[in-house]
Amino acid sequence: MACTPSRFPLTLAVAAAGGLAVSSPASASHASHAAEVERRAVAASCPLVFGHGGYPAQPDATAKDQIRQANNPSAVDDMKSWGADGVEADVQLTRDGTKAVMWHNVTSNGLTGAKKKITELWWARGAGALKARRIDRGPYQGEKVHTLRAWLKHVGSTGLIALLEIKPQTKSILASSAHGARAWKEISDPIRERQGSQRILVYSTDPWIQAELGRRHPSMLKGSAARWADSAAWDEPPPAWSANATRWESVLTESPPSIMTNYTRDYRRWLNGKCT
Repeated sequence: MACTPSRFPLTLAVAAAGGLAVSSPASASHASHAAEVERRAVAASCPLVFGHGGYPAQPDATAKDQIRQANNPSAVDDMKSWGADGVEADVQLTRDGTKAVMWHNVTSNGLTGAKKKITELWWARGAGALKARRIDRGPYQGEKVHTLRAWLKHVGSTGLIALLEIKPQTKSILASSAHGARAWKEISDPIRERQGSQRILVYSTDPWIQAELGRRHPSMLKGSAARWADSAAWDEPPPAWSANATRWESVLTESPPSIMTNYTRDYRRWLNGKCT
């Protein structure tokens, strides 16, 4: 059990400062338990930290979204500098499954150009091609949309673990008799090309896609990895990290091997000294 070593600070401090003898069995037991809490805290292994970008709470979520997701190299690099061990990012498909791209919104909301569904846009041809668009707001304004292959290459160069969410909006294409085979190649080929040289995990919130991932990439399923750690509903501007403190403590006591948070930098600072 990983927990903070400060749960019984007053009892120990008084005894040390006043030179008081611990004479009663109850006091001895209390001190012994406090020492055990400290020992376990020092011995506990810290969870791996997966950075997540944060998406606003309703209402007006799409209008407020500041495009903080780690779907581009600049965001990935920030996560790395904040102490992340891995990053969670989002895979979408362009029209007819012709390109697997890194983007979180159903539409091109947050990008330059006319607003359209990602599944209706071509990657590199026609008016409004996704390749030519740029992020139009937030800390990564000016960044372009990246393909899954290019994104995985960059994440691999940083040494971070790649956690891919295959978005539910891809299902209509992946399950299509006309385009499904090509669409799955767009997702699976870049993963297979790099799985020997970097750690990649995959999942989807759509049950059918999740089952297909289990069949196609059984050794790479997210499973129980990257447990969600936050309790504060993300919004813009972001709530203070301290709103998560009670939940973070509760999750940490369960010794998860890895967690996911919208507050990568704050979580890493909070974790300091609580585990090794």
